[in-house]
Amino acid sequence: MTSSNDIRATFLDYFARNGHTVVESSPLVPRNDPTLMFANSGMVQFKNVFTGQEKRPYSRATTAQKSVRAGGKHNDLDNVGYTARHHTFFEMLGNFSFGDYFKDQAIPYAWELLTKDFAIPKEKLLVTVYSEDDDAAAIWKKVAGLPESRIIRIPTSDNFWRMGDTGPCGPCSEIFYDHGDRIPGGPPGSPDQDGDRFIEIWNLVFMQYEEGPPGTRVPLPRPSIDTGMGLERFAAILQGKHDNYDTDTLRALILASAEATGQDPDGRFRISHRVVADHLRAGTFLIADGVLPSNEGRGYVLRRILRRAMRHAHMMGSREPLLHRLVPALIRQMGAAYPEIVRAEALVTETLKLEETRFRSLLERGLGLLAEESGKLGEHGTLPGEVAFRLYDTYGFPLDLTQDALRSEGKSVDVAGFEAAMAEQRQRARAAWAGSGEAATETLWFDLKEKLGATEFLGYSTETAEGEILAVVRDGKVVESAPVGAEVAVILNQTPFYAESGGQVGDTGLISAGEACRIVVKDTQKKLGDLFVHLGTVAHGEAKPGLAVQAEVDHARRTNIRAHHSATHLLHEALRRRLGTHVSQKGSLNAPDRLRFDVSQPTPMTAEDLAWTEAEVNARIRENAEVVTRLMTPDAAVELGAMALFGEKYGDEVRVVAMGHDPAATEKSGIYSLELCGGTHVRRTGDIGLFKIVSESAVAAGVRRVEAVTGEAALKLIEESDKRLAETAAALRVAPAEVPGRVAALVEERRKLERELAELRKKLATGGGAAAAEEIGGLRVALRNVGETPARDLKGIADAILKGGTADVVVLVSTAEGKASIVAALGEAAKGKADAVALVRAAAAAVGGKGGGGRPEMAQAGGPEGEKADEALAAARAALGG
Repeated sequence: MTSSNDIRATFLDYFARNGHTVVESSPLVPRNDPTLMFANSGMVQFKNVFTGQEKRPYSRATTAQKSVRAGGKHNDLDNVGYTARHHTFFEMLGNFSFGDYFKDQAIPYAWELLTKDFAIPKEKLLVTVYSEDDDAAAIWKKVAGLPESRIIRIPTSDNFWRMGDTGPCGPCSEIFYDHGDRIPGGPPGSPDQDGDRFIEIWNLVFMQYEEGPPGTRVPLPRPSIDTGMGLERFAAILQGKHDNYDTDTLRALILASAEATGQDPDGRFRISHRVVADHLRAGTFLIADGVLPSNEGRGYVLRRILRRAMRHAHMMGSREPLLHRLVPALIRQMGAAYPEIVRAEALVTETLKLEETRFRSLLERGLGLLAEESGKLGEHGTLPGEVAFRLYDTYGFPLDLTQDALRSEGKSVDVAGFEAAMAEQRQRARAAWAGSGEAATETLWFDLKEKLGATEFLGYSTETAEGEILAVVRDGKVVESAPVGAEVAVILNQTPFYAESGGQVGDTGLISAGEACRIVVKDTQKKLGDLFVHLGTVAHGEAKPGLAVQAEVDHARRTNIRAHHSATHLLHEALRRRLGTHVSQKGSLNAPDRLRFDVSQPTPMTAEDLAWTEAEVNARIRENAEVVTRLMTPDAAVELGAMALFGEKYGDEVRVVAMGHDPAATEKSGIYSLELCGGTHVRRTGDIGLFKIVSESAVAAGVRRVEAVTGEAALKLIEESDKRLAETAAALRVAPAEVPGRVAALVEERRKLERELAELRKKLATGGGAAAAEEIGGLRVALRNVGETPARDLKGIADAILKGGTADVVVLVSTAEGKASIVAALGEAAKGKADAVALVRAAAAAVGGKGGGGRPEMAQAGGPEGEKADEALAAARAALGG
């Protein structure tokens, strides 16, 4: 039997031999088409190549593209499990020509691959062409030798492909396989075409026109080729099956489900096994591509898929979470072709287990309510919309899950009533919010959130993505357009821009729509939890809702922010290990040029503490360990050893960021740092580059702040330090290594000189003897301006003069540093006859000072006007009566 893996490899190898570049599948979340919820065909990643907006180094390509159709306008969810060929996840094989070859090569490639490499009998194949496409019909007749009866002309849009209302378009040719007359159904174009006998296996699109305004269509200068062949359908043919679910990959998953549940794979739960197998694939690949269960957008579609599978697992009697146990079976089947699911196995397993554990606690009660309400309905009855809404609101049942549960009973749901109940709940939420004390200006964001829903954040896995402008706000009002120079707040349906939260600053960058509009984004903020608001200036054109735009984050800035944020996690753990587990985060800032980290710590950190911490963080950086993100409940994460961050609000599910290896940390499964965090991080610790602590200081009682830099900022800091060291060494005329010793010697030499200078000044000040004293009121008075003598030396000099016996009163004025410092001292003969406090106050007034204090026998004062030292002495003389 030809396996699915063999088919994929044979297809890609064939086109590689024929000059095509094998291109990896793009992620399921489109980066280049904001109109799509998920990639649903091979051409999605090449859309901009076909339109000429993007150039690639090849003109021929071939891919095996993972695809999902479970949301938006492409939604096969309701039919999955009940039909032979409906899937939420499937693989599309394709070959593409970007202005290189056209029909005359595309058709021979397809025919040769099918009939020679895959050895399909020619009599089993027939084709359709657009009724006006004579070229394709002639080529098929020439290349394949098919009679006119097996080249069917279709006049409808089924055989004319369009990218949109305008843009590239062209006829297509579909290849069908005939399963034989034992299967009911007629060929395409016949009244019985909806039967299962003739199955389309490959569609060749000939992009040869440009669709303009209605009624205008012109030939493209470089016609192109876009083809798509469903791997599952083709595998069924080559493996002799009529049902996709009987092919090797899906059958292996069905058998794994049967073994895990103990239920016959082909018995009464046949449909449930098929649902589990299909939804396991979709859920695993979506999670691996960065989609996590949520109540908005893509995350909600994933949740619907998973909960539908979980209900079927419950129906089969599985009372413990099932899906996560089947992940190894899927990886065995598809991991070699798609290594991303191997890398994401831990995240996928934990996410599936978490989602099923949370839902299972509500499932039985919800199903009980559904059974009770369903029992009240007659045959083919309709479940009231308010009941369906209660199942959704209270028990987490998506509407389509309720519809699926009633399907086997032939009953339906009042969808209009469900939507009315949903609208009523939104109105109640709005009223409650309006009374919560929020600023009136924030009403604008509530209105927009209610109208537009949450913003899809793509920034964990990409820095560039296409999106659509949903709203433009200017001067606090929603506007239809904003001109050049306008300061605007722009909301997109999806964005790679991180909105400020958790200490990480918002992203900056560019939002552009070619020549139509360019917005320079200066900041990104988050409103009402998940509405991302891009703040910036219209630099070109006009910003208005409905524009398809390219959102591009400033890569260099984001890279630096990521490095600082990841370094903060390592710093947190290092501080706890050095100082103790009392250390916990009290605030942080992760910016492009620095990080600031506040922690609970009662005493200053020593130089040794900081040196050890810095060395520890750099050791973890050099380890270059992978940074792994996982999804858990907050309780499970904390139980595992993860630290919750200060100021964060956590919901039912949290992102847990793990980095570094630590075999001794058994409580964290050998992980060095494990924290709850919603920010963006480096892929490996080595991407941080270098970590350097800049300072440590007090912020508040019991809170210390560490400031540090990483990467280029750390290198720049070191370079500046080296430069200063080199300049210092040059000035000292020593080698840089000798600077500390030389500086220590200079410091000691200065201290010695200062001591000698103080002695000399003291001798000079006291050396005037009796001749330096004047008699005032019967007292010998020494009034001296001692110049630059330090103020701290004045009392000692005054004591020395008094002890020398040459004066009864001493008044000294120092003019060091341009200020006047005054000291007055009295000997025994002057006590009771003069007052030192009164003397310094009088002197201080002369130099612009106020007051003065001390004891009657010794006082001091000062003033800013050192140049008036002699006036101060004259004032003291006058105060003595002289």
